[in-house]
Amino acid sequence: MPSAGEQMHALVERLYPLCRSITGDGVRATLEIVGEYLPLRVHEVATGTQVLDWTVPQEWNIRDAYIADTAGNRVVDFAASSLHVLGYSVPVSRTMPLAELRPHLHTLPDHPNWIPYRTSYYKPEWGFCLAQATLDALADGEYEVRIDSTLADGHLTYAEHVIPGQVPDEVIVSCHTCHPSLANDNLAGIAVATFLARALAEQTPYYTYRFIYAPGTIGAITWLARNAERIDLVKHGLVLACAGDSGQLAYKQSRRGDAEIDRVMRHVLSASQRPHRVTEFTPYGYDERQYCSPGFDLGVGSLSRTPYAGYAEYHTSADNPGFVSPEAMEDTLAVCREAFAVLDRNRRYVNLSPYGEPQLGRRGLYDSLGGRSDAKQAQMAMLWVLSLSDGERSLLDVAERSGLPFDTVAVAADALRGAGLIKA
Repeated sequence: MPSAGEQMHALVERLYPLCRSITGDGVRATLEIVGEYLPLRVHEVATGTQVLDWTVPQEWNIRDAYIADTAGNRVVDFAASSLHVLGYSVPVSRTMPLAELRPHLHTLPDHPNWIPYRTSYYKPEWGFCLAQATLDALADGEYEVRIDSTLADGHLTYAEHVIPGQVPDEVIVSCHTCHPSLANDNLAGIAVATFLARALAEQTPYYTYRFIYAPGTIGAITWLARNAERIDLVKHGLVLACAGDSGQLAYKQSRRGDAEIDRVMRHVLSASQRPHRVTEFTPYGYDERQYCSPGFDLGVGSLSRTPYAGYAEYHTSADNPGFVSPEAMEDTLAVCREAFAVLDRNRRYVNLSPYGEPQLGRRGLYDSLGGRSDAKQAQMAMLWVLSLSDGERSLLDVAERSGLPFDTVAVAADALRGAGLIKA
């Protein structure tokens, strides 16, 4: 059976050809494929709907686009790459000389064989993106220019997958669905989120986990606007992006900087001894900036490998399935699972026998350690949990103070709770 990393990479390859944008059939086709892996609740929000300070735009769809020479040869062809068209291009059907066409052409002179990714969501415009080498090879003369697209009233589409927990308090996991053929940004994030959801569904989590698949910025804003009355349920969150490249893991903290998810991610990354970076919040990047906006101020951080704009292939055709690897996506998935395992078990307890050390032996707690190679560590974990369970300190506090692995501390807490020595 293929590994999780191989399965995630196969999903990236399958989604890669689709032309996605902030609205349109490409988003729906993407969610339909993800829906084969997870049951999704798909939401359609009509054009013109007010969402916070924004308005849901017209829906954009595209069927074909090309630039053809006088012999009818398509020198730029949307069918070859969805990046070839400026996102949200208005329709055009004209014949014009190269000199008139040039202002509508976008290239990357420093990377002459790469196609850039460009959009014009909120300003009516049209254009093509192509390799500088292709542009350099074009002869002066007349060219047929056609973009068969529509901008019309329709809907913005996003989807949710919810894993019920023992409590209604929620952890949100968000990834954006608006980028066309870009494997790392953000098909790898979609793939990791999908397989993370599948893994969590096999457990009985404490928190309720809500996975949000939405177009960047306007999608997250739309979700927040439609969930404002229940936003207090969101206790923690993580945005996944750029999750499949070969760079070291990077965690961007929430606006608060001291949210529980921040502490958990710092602890897990450090304890795992993986090469990593932890950076402060900035109001630029992915949708963490929407969830962390002052009015909501949610404890939502962002996990990536090489962060946005931190690699040359960012927003270019070089960000293809070959740029991401099964191993990197599997590593990102593993960190998410480790972090949520900590988050899900991080409780505050009260010692019910706080006057002197309770007798552990007569409660069978020492006997339960017999034969264990880590018996001494497990015993110390029990003593640390008893010592610090004052209703204020969490198990993560205990792990950090004692230097013991969080899992060892959590298992000790379970044993003590079962013996009636602590309560949440």
